[in-house]
Amino acid sequence: MRAPRLMLLDTASLYFRAFFGVPPIEAPDGTPVNAVRGLLEFIARLAEEYEPTHLACCWDDDWRPQWRVDLLPTYKAHRVVEEVPAGADVEEVPDPLAVQVPLIREVLDALGIAVVGAPEAEADDVIGTLATGAGMPVDVVTGDRDLFQLVDDAAGVRVLYTAKGVGRHERVDEAWVLERYGVRASQYADFATLRGDTSDGLPGVSGVGEKTAATLLGRFGDLAGIRAAAADPAAELTPAQRRRIVDGSAYLDVAPRVVAVRRDLDVPRDRLALAATPADPLAVEALGEHLNAASPLARVVAVLARVGDPALG
Repeated sequence: MRAPRLMLLDTASLYFRAFFGVPPIEAPDGTPVNAVRGLLEFIARLAEEYEPTHLACCWDDDWRPQWRVDLLPTYKAHRVVEEVPAGADVEEVPDPLAVQVPLIREVLDALGIAVVGAPEAEADDVIGTLATGAGMPVDVVTGDRDLFQLVDDAAGVRVLYTAKGVGRHERVDEAWVLERYGVRASQYADFATLRGDTSDGLPGVSGVGEKTAATLLGRFGDLAGIRAAAADPAAELTPAQRRRIVDGSAYLDVAPRVVAVRRDLDVPRDRLALAATPADPLAVEALGEHLNAASPLARVVAVLARVGDPALG
């Protein structure tokens, strides 16, 4: 019997990569399906290589939660197409991809692969929650650096980082984070807060780049220690560093809560085990024909037959 292993997919990260990386393909009715096919190929490839016993496609039920925007209005603001009062803002998504997202959900449901989301939460928060206290090794598949904060060798949590492509992904453990950024994985959220991230609308502390952020964290341990040092005239800070931290106080009051991945969501953990057979074989067959995706679907089904639990088939 294989040891249990959980794989958590940052689903939107992967289907965006599939959409932009896979040449345009259409279903017989003209519907674009390259993101559907690409995501299926990714799932088959990753499941074949790592043989997870449990798998979850983590979902952005809210890609820009209002509570994060309330703390930091610039958060992902540049990606908003339409603001929706008392609802989820509309994200900028190419039309040929937007039409495929419901199809992806339909295919995953037919296969019996768990899709997990939560109200007012991003996929990152779902991943953080499921990875914490999982009771088994965890592989987080993403192209998002924010999730490096989850890396924990002792708990068996690593990131399969897909920035260079799924086929050339990097296995991120604590040594990898330290070598790349000069900080421990447990310091990564504070590091990202200080450095900022234009892709998420995080301005960072003006004048503090990666090198300075790593130096300050190495010297003072965490963001609280850095801020305490900035308030202490005797602390080992240059005048410019002290001024920048003090001037960034309003941002530093709120940004850590925005950057930190939640780990306390109420999400199901009892339906993540992979079955050896699809939940709805007839639907899988019909979708394969309807979406011009019979080949990648067959590959996923074959991999599930090999790595899934026969008792769940």
